[in-house]
Amino acid sequence: MDRNALCARLAQRVTALQHSPLLAPVPGIRLLFADRPSGRTPVMYSSGIIILFQGQKTGYLGNHIFHYDATKYLMLTVTMPFECETFATKEEPLVGLLFDVDTARLQDLLIDIGDDDSFQPVSQTRGVHTALLTEEMLCAAERLLAVMENARDARVLGPQLVREILYYVLLGPCGGALLAMVSRQTQFSQIARAVRRIEHHYTDSLSVEKLAAEVNMSVSAFHHNFKAVTSTSPLQYLKNYRLHQARAMMIQEGVKVSAAAMRVGYESASQFSREFKRYFGVTPGEELTRARQAG
Repeated sequence: MDRNALCARLAQRVTALQHSPLLAPVPGIRLLFADRPSGRTPVMYSSGIIILFQGQKTGYLGNHIFHYDATKYLMLTVTMPFECETFATKEEPLVGLLFDVDTARLQDLLIDIGDDDSFQPVSQTRGVHTALLTEEMLCAAERLLAVMENARDARVLGPQLVREILYYVLLGPCGGALLAMVSRQTQFSQIARAVRRIEHHYTDSLSVEKLAAEVNMSVSAFHHNFKAVTSTSPLQYLKNYRLHQARAMMIQEGVKVSAAAMRVGYESASQFSREFKRYFGVTPGEELTRARQAG
């Protein structure tokens, strides 16, 4: 199989689909398309799997640098703030698919695999992973894109093809990380629970002591394990999450800077503006102007 030709074909299909009024969505699947480069900038990605057929991204998480393109996919097992650089042009846009990981579907898949001695995934604790994008995954992705051209096919066959791709990921180097998402009473599951607590209650007054107690960890153990998963401290993660939420409110909902600051838990708009500039490199007002210019 000519892998380069297949990736080019998949990129063309995604590009056509994203502009097509006949696009039939499959739950948990989003098309990715960018035709301009983006310098290193803070982003917030939810848990999921990103497969690129064209273009490249580089992620920066603490001291960890990771690349993903048409040869390697990216998987996040928790919502993760990091910095990202996008390589794309109008002539060669970045094109791909984003898969949300449905834990119920993942559990059903594990039940079907059963007690198979050949299935021995390596335990993983980090929240971000990259691995080789296999031909099996690419072929399944091609069939998935094909069914997204017909509403009935997408509804009936789409979920099965997503399940197939999830199966290949589970059998690969990231299998242990996927398994950790549904395993209970592990250190990863405890940290994932704390991350979800932050996601759902980021406006509350959350302390490290309170978060640690909720997952039955000592403060020192919680801090250590949280950093192992997210490459950042709990308080820094909370701050970054609040800043991303405030940015989304201002850009997507038109919320004023001071109101966004209050809504995400800041008592001082000036403190919010200082921390926003320190994190994003521009003031909230400059970020709004940049977003409007970018469309």
